[in-house]
Amino acid sequence: MSAATTAEAKTVESASERGHRKSRSGLVVSDKMEKTIVVQVDKMVMHPMYRKYVRRRVKYKVHDERNEARAGDTVLIEECRPLSRDKRWRLKAIANRAV
Repeated sequence: MSAATTAEAKTVESASERGHRKSRSGLVVSDKMEKTIVVQVDKMVMHPMYRKYVRRRVKYKVHDERNEARAGDTVLIEECRPLSRDKRWRLKAIANRAV
């Protein structure tokens, strides 16, 4: 095997060994920035003492390269490398458009 094919094989192996990136589904609450949207992700968490489900919300700043998502859209986002101080997520797809 030549050195080029060995390096290429290692690159393919390391890409598949990285594992899956986190992905979330949420609602776009703001699209006022250039190439950035704010996505609110809701999840239900059981309270440790009262054993009741409580809603928890997190807002993520998401990179939207083509400025295609609008407020009210439901989107899929995927974790990526840090793009700025706050942006660590990238828009993967728009699931539902707002009316």
